[in-house]
Amino acid sequence: MSKPSVPASGQTGEWWADAVVYQIYPRSFADGNGDGMGDLRGVLDRLPYLEQLGVDAIWLSPFYKSPQADGGYDVADYRQVDPLFGSLEDFDAMLQEAHRRGLKVIVDLVPNHTSDEHAWFRAALGTPPGSPERDRYMFRPGKDEVPGSGDGNRPPNNWKSIFGGSAWTRVTEADGSAGEWYLHLFDTKQPDLNWENEGVREEMRSVLRFWLDRGVDGFRVDVAHGMVKEQGLPDWEGIAAMVEGTSEVRREPAPPGDAPGAHTDAEEPHRAVSPVYPPSPFFDQDGVHDIYRDWHRVLSEYGSDRMMVAEAWVEPADRLALYVRQDEMQQAFNFDFLMAGWDAERMAEAIDASLKAAEAVGAPCTWVLSNHDTVRHSTRFGLTDPTTFPKGIAADDEQPDTALGLARARAATMVELALPGSAYLYQGEELGLPEHTTLPAGARQDPTFFRTQGAETGRDGCRVPLPWAADKPGFGFADSFPGEPASPWLPQPAEFGPHAADQQEGEEGSTLELYRAALAFRSARRLGTGSLAWAEVHAPESGLLAFHNRDVLVLANMGFASAPVPDGWSVALFSGPEPAAEWELMHEVPVDCAVYLTRN
Repeated sequence: MSKPSVPASGQTGEWWADAVVYQIYPRSFADGNGDGMGDLRGVLDRLPYLEQLGVDAIWLSPFYKSPQADGGYDVADYRQVDPLFGSLEDFDAMLQEAHRRGLKVIVDLVPNHTSDEHAWFRAALGTPPGSPERDRYMFRPGKDEVPGSGDGNRPPNNWKSIFGGSAWTRVTEADGSAGEWYLHLFDTKQPDLNWENEGVREEMRSVLRFWLDRGVDGFRVDVAHGMVKEQGLPDWEGIAAMVEGTSEVRREPAPPGDAPGAHTDAEEPHRAVSPVYPPSPFFDQDGVHDIYRDWHRVLSEYGSDRMMVAEAWVEPADRLALYVRQDEMQQAFNFDFLMAGWDAERMAEAIDASLKAAEAVGAPCTWVLSNHDTVRHSTRFGLTDPTTFPKGIAADDEQPDTALGLARARAATMVELALPGSAYLYQGEELGLPEHTTLPAGARQDPTFFRTQGAETGRDGCRVPLPWAADKPGFGFADSFPGEPASPWLPQPAEFGPHAADQQEGEEGSTLELYRAALAFRSARRLGTGSLAWAEVHAPESGLLAFHNRDVLVLANMGFASAPVPDGWSVALFSGPEPAAEWELMHEVPVDCAVYLTRN
């Protein structure tokens, strides 16, 4: 049994320290104009739903002008709304209404790369090597196929794209000759910016101020660990991943003696692999922290209530904590917790390590179970190995036990919402949505799927448009549109019908009502600003996770036998679908369930 521990919660007193933030992937949340694509008008229409859910803030994935090569993470203009999603006027109206309802608004910032259709990159292609325009990006001459030949036919180094294939693409110069190569850690259409260039730094400061002036409350920083590259851009034999997980992609053999965790041809199925081992020359370089100190000063110009949260796949936890020192960002996503899976020992270790690392730098911890880059936790937890972290699931892969996965997901969410700090929810998880695991190849749009020739399934399965009304076209995705709506941009599976919001509204035991109850309980008991102490009955080696936060005892049973409710405690909330009258009298916690207990 683990010894009781009471790490402090690291609260700052600001709104984000204990906020529950709801992630909106705009193209899949709600369609306000009936064109099959979610938009800002759809977000505006659904703000009453989010207010009733009980969240404190929303985070919007990119809605900027973009050719949409990577779902908007290829930005062509950081100051314009893409017509797919509406207009700046639509954004302002949505922001104003969110604030009127007491909801903070966080927007995505994509600083590692732009679109190849950004005005800067077009200018770079129209100027010769060595020009100031090219210096904004990572242009380099190629290596000679035959040393001394001057042909430059080989990429500048051996780096691989996170999306598969080479991280370098060669351009054709104005005179028609084969020219320099540019770096893109992601898709070919996402050239990396050169953060050694002061013009790049000043431009991003200006972008921050543009959205701060409009009234946004914060920024989620995409690839926060990726902007600075090691001097000289040395060769690196590893294969980096933005999302830890497994795939069947053949990897280049690792060097002899490479440590466990590196990608190799001998990689075992379902083994989680690290995005940062062996150490990468383009992720988590120390220079990124100078950028965030600079941005911290920009946000401070607008008062003390603006924030940044880092998307940084960094390990160990104390390395991630460097991003949230007092003069840098306010939060960083806690992927250790997300990666723990349905396993009491792994989850307890992640909680302990995360709280202690955050406390060491005086920052609040964050907790997250799903997002737009990961297989939904309601599906992952229904796999044979519920700690598995696949990079998408296709029809010929193992299919989950959906009922088991949902039961475990509901319980894990109760754990998440009872922990001190801030929690991030991904759209649709409050409906218990599963991953779309049988999406046909012809419908897929994730560049990862195409750049790996289908070897990596990709992220489309967690991005399928939400179901709002079971008996309407597209399950009510365009419910507020008065005409005949177009089909949603990704097809929805038939099993989404029973999960539709209108089927769960007011239904005791539904996942939607469980989320509402858990969020209300968290708020009333001020659990986000509390602290954690492992309970005497905590026994993760037996599958029982148990902790105190304020006057609440949380039990999550991840074992193989029912666990008794300790004497002197009553069940206040139960993750199962049973009616309240039954679980209030419960004396044992069933397997794959969680409870909130209060003193008799």
